[in-house]
Amino acid sequence: MVLRSSRMAALVLGALLALPFAAMAQAPAPAPAATKAESASKAPPTTAPVKPENVRPTAPAQAAPPASSPPVPAKGSTAVPGWNNPPDWGGVSEQKQYASVPGREYNVLIQGTGKEWRAFRNGPLTRYGGYFFALVLAVLTVFYLAVGPLKVHDQPTGRLIERFNAVERASHWLMALCFIALALTGIVILWGKHIILPWLGYTGFSWLTVVSKTAHNFVGPLFIFSLVVMFLLYVKDNIFRGYDVDWVKKAGGMFGGPHVPSGKFNAGEKMWFWLGLVILGIAVSATGVILDFPNWNQTREMMQQANVVHAVAAVIFVGISFGHIYLGTLGVPGAYGAMHDGYVDESWAKEHHEIWYNEVKANKRPEKFVAGNAQPVPGDD
Repeated sequence: MVLRSSRMAALVLGALLALPFAAMAQAPAPAPAATKAESASKAPPTTAPVKPENVRPTAPAQAAPPASSPPVPAKGSTAVPGWNNPPDWGGVSEQKQYASVPGREYNVLIQGTGKEWRAFRNGPLTRYGGYFFALVLAVLTVFYLAVGPLKVHDQPTGRLIERFNAVERASHWLMALCFIALALTGIVILWGKHIILPWLGYTGFSWLTVVSKTAHNFVGPLFIFSLVVMFLLYVKDNIFRGYDVDWVKKAGGMFGGPHVPSGKFNAGEKMWFWLGLVILGIAVSATGVILDFPNWNQTREMMQQANVVHAVAAVIFVGISFGHIYLGTLGVPGAYGAMHDGYVDESWAKEHHEIWYNEVKANKRPEKFVAGNAQPVPGDD
């Protein structure tokens, strides 16, 4: 009985002692000790995890060229090896960006249509505009050599007729002076780097361009004012009449034949009035105002389009004005005196503007005859 009890006690004691070893046998084996660097890399992050969309992908690593040679730019690149080259802005061109300043275009870093504007301005506009000027001057030179001045056939009578009063002359000369100033400064701005820069140099041309641009901007509004005044004063005599058709058919007798009767202004002068002063004048004035006042919040593309229209209209305006200046000086003797002094001889009025002369003679117009000195009008010989 005692022996049996002893065996039972031994079995219970052995089972109790075997329990810890059985648990150790079932547990996984401990991992080998990690290095200090590996422990740091496996440590849990102390900050919030970064979302995948906020992570900027890095470019694949490329093998660096030898230190002794400069980096070789990619094919087609304008970068210069070894220089501090500008960054590539191609990725942001024409793309809307964020800007804290309000405005129509503050969030556009690069405006791509500027390249098209620059190419047209420095290419076809400059080239063909120069050809147009040269063509007009060549035609006028040939006409002067072949036909010569349109002189009056009859001798001066000494009786003078008032052709333009003081207000009409003042408005004309104001517009003429503004027009010449704008034409000269515009030529400097458009063609200066081609015809002035080579012999004047960069410093002198820089000063000349700054002065020209400033004068152009300030004279422009005065030119617009003179256009409005001239239109109001001269429009009543520039309405086309039936007799103007005959003048156009015979080209005013400029290529031979008898003179063609006309009013105070012939059909050619009327065409210059409506095409030059009205149509081209409105074109250069409207676009000039857009360019002169950029603080009106217009876009860069609108400014570029206005610049193109302004330049094209101005080139045509100046080119056609060569003909007007020629006929008002060398082409028709006595025409300059009419605008300078305000009077013309009776013979001049009858030959060039017979309908107007008859109306003045019949007291149907405000212009009057005045006593002359029986001497030819300067330039009529």
